[in-house]
Amino acid sequence: MAHEDQAYIGPEAIVAKRRQYGYPCTANFYKEPPQIVGGKMHMLYGHDGKSYVDFFTGVSVVACGHCNEAITARTIEQLQKLQHTSTIYLTQPMVELAERLADGILPGNLKRTFFVNSGSEANEGALLVARLHTKRRHFLALEYGIHGRTFLTMNVTGIPMWRTDDFLDGDVTTFIPRPYDPDMDQEAAVRRSLDALASVLAEKGDTFAAMIVEPIQGNGGMIVPPDWYFRELKAMLEQHGILLIADEIQTGCGRTGRMFGIEHYGIVPDILTMAKALGNGVPIGAFSTTDEIAASLNRPSASTFGGNPVSSATALAVLDYIEQEGLVERSGRVGSRLIEGLKDLQNKYGVIADVRGKGLMAGAEIHGASDQESAAWTDMLLERMKEEGFIIGKNGVGRNVLAFQPAMVTPEKEIEAMLISLDSALAGLSQK
Repeated sequence: MAHEDQAYIGPEAIVAKRRQYGYPCTANFYKEPPQIVGGKMHMLYGHDGKSYVDFFTGVSVVACGHCNEAITARTIEQLQKLQHTSTIYLTQPMVELAERLADGILPGNLKRTFFVNSGSEANEGALLVARLHTKRRHFLALEYGIHGRTFLTMNVTGIPMWRTDDFLDGDVTTFIPRPYDPDMDQEAAVRRSLDALASVLAEKGDTFAAMIVEPIQGNGGMIVPPDWYFRELKAMLEQHGILLIADEIQTGCGRTGRMFGIEHYGIVPDILTMAKALGNGVPIGAFSTTDEIAASLNRPSASTFGGNPVSSATALAVLDYIEQEGLVERSGRVGSRLIEGLKDLQNKYGVIADVRGKGLMAGAEIHGASDQESAAWTDMLLERMKEEGFIIGKNGVGRNVLAFQPAMVTPEKEIEAMLISLDSALAGLSQK
């Protein structure tokens, strides 16, 4: 993709303008970041004409590919017809999207959907409706989860670096150990998590409105509980009338090999939230629940942009494309090869401490002699992979987990090419 005829200001100028006009909280990957100016399906393009295979997709957002013509054509069609009216007027795309979700896409008896603009807002709405339905104030959450940057969602976020507000409501959330600890075997870590939950419920179970969980902790390091974990957890919550909220912001819309990540565990949550991949880059979020729970959100409420015609038409196009191209099944199949390849590299290089994930949502934890070295080596690998033409993410509590969340349309040959490049990068790292 050529860009020579464009007047791009370049990475250094963008960084300078961000420093001058933005906030100091905004950071970027890479010591020498590219200026991204274009994208097509699984590819990204820099201002200098260099191309990259995108293995992060804006943190699970562009799951159907950048500028996917089958989707953007319907976005443009709606944009040229009707852009916005708000929910106080009647438009068709929003109700068609809600009906489509209820008709075989949402699990179990989840039927009613409230549309918003982002994952944070979706989780905020889910927490609100849980409070209104149960008439209880408090929440449960897992340590090292992340659920948003609004006030309530920050309160239930368990990663310290994302709890930005110094005046969070200190007693509203009780955190339960997650079913993972690098110093424990999985069975012991899971039992510790469930025992801690049982202890809290025995003491004050009637004070909690809901527990919010990610089926796979993304920012927490791609933590995948065993298949039976959430079944036992939900049964314990039900004994105390506590709702379960599945935060599917990263895991939703097919990425893990199921339409929603919670489906791997054989349960139906009381409330399910989604965003990111639902719009494939167009802002949209939603929280869905049952007839009974939705009836509790009966005081006046609206979202100025939530469910607007353009976002709704785009989301309908996304769902059509996922179904037509069989992307849910493909994510599971291609993702298995990705995870298998990462595990082969783990066996080859001691620097990879663990490989975790489901479908096209995988992580490789990098382990050095110290936390600082682990994080530094992760950054070095990101830089090297960028030079090789691959955009890889990072997450984890210590920022030492390579994150792989490629577009669900990524050709299998690009998975193989990335693994070869990563092999070479790891070989270079092991010689340091």
